[in-house]
Amino acid sequence: MREFEGSALMSEKMIFTIMHKDENARTGRLAFERGTLHTPIFMPVGTMGAVKAMSPQELREIGAEIILCNTYHLYLRPGESVVAEAGGLHKFIGWDRPILTDSGGFQVYSLSKLRKISEDGVIFKSHIDGSTHFIGPRESIEIQRALGADIVMAFDECTPYPSSYDYTLKSLELTTKWAETCLKTAVKPQTLFAIVQGGTYKDLRMQSAAQLRDLNFDGYALGGVSVGEPKDIMHEIISYMASELPADKPRYLMGVGFPEDILEAVEAGFDMFDCVIPTRTARHGTLLTTNGRIIIRNSRFKCDHTPLDPDCGCYTCQNFTKSYLNHLDRAHEILGIRLNTIHNLYFYLDFMKKIRAAIEQDRFNSFKNDWLTVYMSR
Repeated sequence: MREFEGSALMSEKMIFTIMHKDENARTGRLAFERGTLHTPIFMPVGTMGAVKAMSPQELREIGAEIILCNTYHLYLRPGESVVAEAGGLHKFIGWDRPILTDSGGFQVYSLSKLRKISEDGVIFKSHIDGSTHFIGPRESIEIQRALGADIVMAFDECTPYPSSYDYTLKSLELTTKWAETCLKTAVKPQTLFAIVQGGTYKDLRMQSAAQLRDLNFDGYALGGVSVGEPKDIMHEIISYMASELPADKPRYLMGVGFPEDILEAVEAGFDMFDCVIPTRTARHGTLLTTNGRIIIRNSRFKCDHTPLDPDCGCYTCQNFTKSYLNHLDRAHEILGIRLNTIHNLYFYLDFMKKIRAAIEQDRFNSFKNDWLTVYMSR
């Protein structure tokens, strides 16, 4: 389908509408029965069915439209059958808006104590207790079906960095084969996204994208980035891969990233993002502001009785000072982690809102440059 302002991809599962383009950057709406997502969008990560330190009500209050949960973790604990008996993941965790579940491929790669890959799937040992398990493309889709997510991801092999050309080629061929199985296993009304692999080799990235385009998924994700490669290589992959993914379908950049990375990806034409950075850094006392990152435990904030970010509308900035946040962090109070997390997630969601406004007003390039000038100056 040719891309133009107001174009829409329609299926029984979702409606994706491209609202406006500013060069390659674009805004859109991804509509599901449970709600509409406004893209470019950031998805808070609720790996085990909970966004760390946040309640579902607080997530709704700060404007989260979708969260990401993880197949691998929920399969191991509490088990997809427990979630299904509760009426599905939405009821189990008390979240009534859309949910995306990762396929578990990355976690099998990054967390498993031992893994053995075959054409059928992966035998691996649990990082929790060392027990042996098997997940293949069919099993991953069946687990995600039991969880009841709105968007499910095809099972893939996340190619390690660095990897040889030959290994990467075999890996992407396996990912394509597994993607075909996922398509045959998936059922309505779940929306199924494919994951492009290919490591740091441009021709293999192109090959993976071409193979998956031919299979006609509902959406397309770029995987295997932010896995240890230098940032300039990651940005290069992002810059040429967006145009290789169908223009009329959602484009999802997995596991990225810092605000400066998101700006690069939006400029290239990506629509969806997730990352643990806002919640993880919050737990370690690093807070993100329009003027750069702040390590709140630093002694210079002990008597700083000003808001963390005077331009921020979050509950934390509207009610507490840097001095109090410094005290909570040094005292190891749980409230400190919660207030930090509220702020960092609000910061990300507000950041995406500003990006969307800049695209709609045909000023994304100047917004990006101005924003980075201030943010990266500290």
